[in-house]
Amino acid sequence: MRALARLTEDNDGEIAVAAIAGEIDASNVGDLNARLRGMLTNRSEVLVVDLIGTTYIDSAGINLLFELADELRQRQQRLFLAVAEQSPVARMLGITGIDAVVPVHPTRDAAVRAAGVSAA
Repeated sequence: MRALARLTEDNDGEIAVAAIAGEIDASNVGDLNARLRGMLTNRSEVLVVDLIGTTYIDSAGINLLFELADELRQRQQRLFLAVAEQSPVARMLGITGIDAVVPVHPTRDAAVRAAGVSAA
């Protein structure tokens, strides 16, 4: 069976960057959750999640983002999202209101730049 989503990990200086391509749903959210949290250390300040390549996200994926943002905030860390404008994922995030809780940017580069500026 083919994996619904592929997560690639990268670092841009002190910023951890995760790019998720494919679909995020209840069947894979546990694995994605573990991988995203595993990217962070106590010294990490920022996690950028690049959802540009994400084609679908259900309520389990949305809940993951809310929970991750809350946990990072409690740990004095921050979450930034990169989401293609006018995409189905952007519409879902807007409907759920996560864009009022987590900074959302139209490109990965914009999210990384914003994360670096606000970290200073």
